[in-house]
Amino acid sequence: MIVASYKKHILNFKRPSGTSRGVLKTKETWFIKLEKENAVGYGECGILRTLSVDDVPGYEEKLKWACENIDLGLDVLYQELMKFPSIQFGLEQAFLSLNSQDSFKLFPSEFTNNNVGITINGLVWMGDKAFMKQQIQDKISQGFSCIKLKIGAIDFETELDLLKAIRKEYTQQDIELRVDANGAFTPEEALEKLKILSELNLHSIEQPIAVKQFDQMAMLCEQSPLAIALDEELIGVFSSEAKEKILQTIQPQYIILKPSLIGGFKSSLEWIALAKKQNTKYWITSALESNIGLNAIAQFTHTLQTTMPQGLGTGGLYTNNIESPLQIKSGKLHYNNALKWQLNF
Repeated sequence: MIVASYKKHILNFKRPSGTSRGVLKTKETWFIKLEKENAVGYGECGILRTLSVDDVPGYEEKLKWACENIDLGLDVLYQELMKFPSIQFGLEQAFLSLNSQDSFKLFPSEFTNNNVGITINGLVWMGDKAFMKQQIQDKISQGFSCIKLKIGAIDFETELDLLKAIRKEYTQQDIELRVDANGAFTPEEALEKLKILSELNLHSIEQPIAVKQFDQMAMLCEQSPLAIALDEELIGVFSSEAKEKILQTIQPQYIILKPSLIGGFKSSLEWIALAKKQNTKYWITSALESNIGLNAIAQFTHTLQTTMPQGLGTGGLYTNNIESPLQIKSGKLHYNNALKWQLNF
């Protein structure tokens, strides 16, 4: 018999972090703990207010129900919780953790042995020009070869100036640049802005226009000289038929998979299989989880054997994160076994 419990944890940002949906100061998350005989398993249900499809009334009640009915098993619970992808993901992690020799090594590998690191992008948050410029300089000095900038919050010309300043000093061979618009452009202006951005030799742009504008997004993917990556577009898409229809309709160059927002590893693997059918590439990104969720996502990402920089650099954002072996060195995420987990739950 498995005993399941959960605990809410409020993560505090070291510095308020700007997105196109406002400034984040705190982030709530939920830990799941499974106990069976001498084994224990941990998972994290990472919910993002205003973005997660399961940001609905009754979320905690659903999590409580899942814990009370844990003996139904993961497969049954996964189906029952189809509209609660973050809980699906938390349970996936917790069952993997429970069944592992080490509760924190869900996918034992060369990564968890600290023999290899995962190349990640350095994330630059929205803010005024001086703040964004300082972040860019910091990321480059820390050894990142790929930088992702959130755009769409300040005026476009200022953002262009920042990107041009980087390109004056660093070629695309030196630094790969990605931008994330979080749906900030209107369909009418998007193509022209993409043409301007493409002149700066960027790698890609995430979600240039808002979701569920399938025809306009398909047109942009066809006509844009800059590769487009779908991000928010994947949230709230539950059936394999719906997933396939989106990919076939829009035909993006990339998709970005956030396990907390799309239903965990199972759903991520389904998206990957469908994307490969039409030569759409992908990368994995964390969604502001604590180190519990980030650890699971990183270990899963390593199993995919992808060489593209991944979006796993969010572990250092909080003052009260869970102490863990995860470390960033020279633009790579490592699992340093000399460091220990400190989770009081």
